[in-house]
Amino acid sequence: MPDSSQPPAPAFDLHLAWCFTAVAEYRHFGRAAEALHTTQPSLSRQIRRLEQQLGVSLFERTPQGNHLTEAGRVLLPMVTELLHAVDRAAAGARAAARPGSITIGHTPGIIVTPAVRELRHRYPDAEVHIRQLTPDEPRPALLDHRVDAVVARLPFPTDGLEVTALYDEPRVLVVPLDHRLAGRESVTLADIADEPLPKVRGADPLASAFWRIDPRPDGRPAPDGPLIDAAADQFELIAGGQAVTISVPSHTLRPDLTTVPLEGVEPSHVVLATRAADRNGLVTAFRTCAGKALAR
Repeated sequence: MPDSSQPPAPAFDLHLAWCFTAVAEYRHFGRAAEALHTTQPSLSRQIRRLEQQLGVSLFERTPQGNHLTEAGRVLLPMVTELLHAVDRAAAGARAAARPGSITIGHTPGIIVTPAVRELRHRYPDAEVHIRQLTPDEPRPALLDHRVDAVVARLPFPTDGLEVTALYDEPRVLVVPLDHRLAGRESVTLADIADEPLPKVRGADPLASAFWRIDPRPDGRPAPDGPLIDAAADQFELIAGGQAVTISVPSHTLRPDLTTVPLEGVEPSHVVLATRAADRNGLVTAFRTCAGKALAR
């Protein structure tokens, strides 16, 4: 009778999984070996070992590079998720072992200082760390345990998160000082119906649609402006008269730009997001501090 106290042998170990994803990313054993701080022959042996364990070929080796086979393409997303799950488990275990520590994230233009000061006042012995995130990072940073709480602007995916509303900010139009709409008391979507708005390459579709108001209420698509790599790149284009953009009043602007209130549109919602059912007591405490110090 088999010994039930012994766990079954894994099909492959995590080290082999890590080697596999590195070669899949670089498509070159030499470059992957360099990234893993190992030698190319050693990495090749690890991949052959994994292929032998699975009984399939994972790479097609050609003079032009190493390409995933069909089996490799099926395996890659599952192995990638496995490694992410291991990272999350390790981070969760470390967080549970250090309940006196919290990392608070925030996205650009959002000030969390009053809530952080309140938390530090209440828990002077706690380790409180602050981390600025890009607008598309709140959910990944939480689920990967890089942060324990995030104050950010919606929209972003919130499944698996606990979200607490803090305050709203009106949206405004950002234009150069010599723009035809500069100095107006307010504008509407009809006023900017033909004004191009930049598109950020790889931006979350939900956030892009919200900030470009795309499509418009009448179903028309928002006019496309230049394609840019980061949101911060748009202000040079706007100052040069190539586009306009939609933002919030709290963002610091260059002296050659100005804002005009945008009427008839939903405001920006600033929220506190945490992992659902997080047991870190400091997370609950920070939620209380944020509701007291940041909510309007």
